[in-house]
Amino acid sequence: MFEVVILAAGMGTRLGRPHPKPLTPLRGGQTIMRRQVEYLRDHVGDDLRITAVVGFKLEQIIEASPDIGFVYNPFFDSTNTNRSLLAALRLTGASSVLWLNGDVVFDRELLTLLDGHLRADRTFVAVNTESVAEEEVKYTLDADGYVAQLSKTVDTSVGLGEAVGINFVSAADKAVLVSRLAECEDQDYFERGIELAIERDGLRVEALDISAYPCIEVDQQEDLDRANDVLGGRA
Repeated sequence: MFEVVILAAGMGTRLGRPHPKPLTPLRGGQTIMRRQVEYLRDHVGDDLRITAVVGFKLEQIIEASPDIGFVYNPFFDSTNTNRSLLAALRLTGASSVLWLNGDVVFDRELLTLLDGHLRADRTFVAVNTESVAEEEVKYTLDADGYVAQLSKTVDTSVGLGEAVGINFVSAADKAVLVSRLAECEDQDYFERGIELAIERDGLRVEALDISAYPCIEVDQQEDLDRANDVLGGRA
């Protein structure tokens, strides 16, 4: 059995809300994070262990989700997602981990697509091959079809798609990823840790194409509007 980590420590300044971004309500009434938790528990089972990394206004997130665990990133305002993920992976011990950004709104059926990789315990990054925007995390593949580059700096002319903020590390690969995350600079995104593990340890990361299912990372108001139009009213 794998565990789930939700990265929810950031300040989310671009969306301009007074509360943590994962607590942003969707049109259907749920917050982004509550929908994530309910979808995951409905799909996997009530015994699924879910841990959220908190920082900015953490009391609000803890009060809103008393049925999950938490780990605190005290440096949430001066570090990036690599530090939050590192803290969570260390907490989860030896188990495999599926981790999500706390601002990702996705179709419930997307989880069914992930099942094969989760059961086989294969490390992956979920990607959308239909868009390659300049400001997003993009990827390239090596000669064997595994992820080679994974960052916002990948040129759009060679990027094959965008990472959507849903990722999985197998139990066998976890120690390597933890080690490389620890080497990252404070302002690095967690994708840098993945790149280092690929470059220096030969980590094989699959790019799992989820383009058939809507999956929207809410950074700005236009993203929230689109998430509501496409997915907001769904149960």
